[in-house]
Amino acid sequence: MEKKKFYMTTAIAYASGKPHIGNTYEIVLADSIARFKRAQGYDVFFQTGTDEHGQKIELKAEEAGVTPKEFVDSAAGEIKRIWDLMNTSYDKFIRTTDDYHEKVVQKIFKKLYDQGDIYKGYYEGLYCTPCESFFTESQLVDGKCPDCGRPVTPAREEAYFFRMSKYADRLIEHINTHPEFIQPVSRKNEMMNNFLLPGLQDLCVSRTSFSWGIPVDFDPKHVIYVWLDALTNYITGIGYKCDEDSTEQFRKEWPADLHLIGKDIIRFHTIYWPIFLMALDLPLPRQIFGHPWLLQGEGKMSKSKGNVLYADELADFFGVDAVRYFVLHEMPFENDGVISWELMVERLNSDLANTLGNLVNRTISMSNKYFGGEVRSTGAAEPVDEDLKSVVLAAPGKAAAKMDDLRVADAITEIFTLFKRCNKYIDETMPWALAKDEAKKDRLAEVLYNLVESIAIGAELLESFMPETSEKILSQLNAEKRGLEQMDRFGLYPSGNHVTDKPQILFARLDLKEVMERVEQLHPAKPQEEEKKEEEQPVMDREPKPEITFEDFEKMQFQVGEIIACEEVKKSKKLLCSQVKIGSQVKQIVSGIKGHYTAQEMVGKKVMVLVNLKPAKLAGVLSEGMLLCAEDEKGELALMTPEKPMPAGAEIC
Repeated sequence: MEKKKFYMTTAIAYASGKPHIGNTYEIVLADSIARFKRAQGYDVFFQTGTDEHGQKIELKAEEAGVTPKEFVDSAAGEIKRIWDLMNTSYDKFIRTTDDYHEKVVQKIFKKLYDQGDIYKGYYEGLYCTPCESFFTESQLVDGKCPDCGRPVTPAREEAYFFRMSKYADRLIEHINTHPEFIQPVSRKNEMMNNFLLPGLQDLCVSRTSFSWGIPVDFDPKHVIYVWLDALTNYITGIGYKCDEDSTEQFRKEWPADLHLIGKDIIRFHTIYWPIFLMALDLPLPRQIFGHPWLLQGEGKMSKSKGNVLYADELADFFGVDAVRYFVLHEMPFENDGVISWELMVERLNSDLANTLGNLVNRTISMSNKYFGGEVRSTGAAEPVDEDLKSVVLAAPGKAAAKMDDLRVADAITEIFTLFKRCNKYIDETMPWALAKDEAKKDRLAEVLYNLVESIAIGAELLESFMPETSEKILSQLNAEKRGLEQMDRFGLYPSGNHVTDKPQILFARLDLKEVMERVEQLHPAKPQEEEKKEEEQPVMDREPKPEITFEDFEKMQFQVGEIIACEEVKKSKKLLCSQVKIGSQVKQIVSGIKGHYTAQEMVGKKVMVLVNLKPAKLAGVLSEGMLLCAEDEKGELALMTPEKPMPAGAEIC
């Protein structure tokens, strides 16, 4: 039977420098999905690559005293090195400076121009160089770029524009009739409410103020703007030709089954890209998933902030698979995750060294100690075995269901539930006690057989996420891969097989103090930074309000809410209207925080909510609760958010 195809892509990494661990998270996430799909029997084509044009790169090359091509050659090489270091199994690495890509992009531009979708005009607006985006005054946040927070500069230049509004209604209909198209749902709501429904402006698709880009062949003073260039890699990389017959690979792979991207570029992929495809009369991708960010401490990683962690440095401390485990398991489905040296050490010691490594080591060691390494099924079963087997046999299906929904962290949790059940089984059966009684030798053999079989199944499930660790475990157990389709049966490990006589330590426990001393040697603190740490934080005193009783407090119901949609209140300059999920309910809450947060920023946040406030109308809009904020003496507001990940609906007490 012919395999079902699965074409997936990451966003192409911007070739402006070395990717940090937040950038690297995406390729590891994509790799885990690609590997799991292959294990399920899909014919997977997994594409990644680099975005190499634009004004930012032209400026960086000038600063470095090299040509733009020399600069991106070096940067692309470094990105590819990191991707390979992290053991990612991509099938194609495309560069937007590849000759075939540039030629097809020129043909696409000409085709869209000839059919009237692109026209020449002038662009006047506020331009952010790092984001390579124009904004209007109303779109700025505190006078700065709404995407990255950096300064913008006025710019006016001749440019070509794409008629976005021509296709807007068609895109809205597609999104409404294909609920799986944009995931998670909060991202879809953000795009609909903040961009599509208010009306799309025509998009600038060429530039004349710099030269490092693909020239418009019929008007060479223009270079093709980054998004029309970069986004089309998803079709040029598999053989789209535009004005001639495309390749057999393109006909096979397109439409893409999954575009995996960061939430910060969701607008370009769910609005601009589908509209470009409509104009080219091509099918839309089946799903676009906007994953959250991996943050260092409490903020997005940024070289300018000096809070950057790199994958190769982390791998040097912890090993590649430990880093893969952390970034995959610690990232929530919708909300941002946090990484730090301390958290890495904690997870390595608790999950990898203890739960997994110690389990494998103990099982192999006992098999060698009591039976010379032979693993034999004797049939000496007891009721406790059935519970172990039920957990083990349920794990593949549960993990697959989570992966179908792209809930990778939850899939890993299901696999580690299997390993934890094995550890519990050791405590329940006490092999060391059975070994003291010769009459219980068959029972001891059965217990160890059940453990080896369970670990073998778990190790094979782990391959998509920790491929080297999976291979090491199966090798030590002398177990062959059986495939997901054979994991519905317990007992396929050959009775009489022998495990290795010298178990290998998978993950050695680390001492946090020693790790942090090494980190300090690599990254010594600057004196000014040390001084800042010692500075006393500002405090504020407020006029006290009358005391209340505990009974008064008990009347107030505070819960964690998740903002799933947000929009501006049209009749107000201060109000935002949020749809807040609290448990199984959704409440509409109006808040006077427009000067401090954009509607786009609000979506996806976990917030503290006063739930049982009497409903009231603000600027004609019903509000059914209150979001809690802190306010400083300058009137700046900050939403109160849980310190740790908490479910929507959790009680605040």
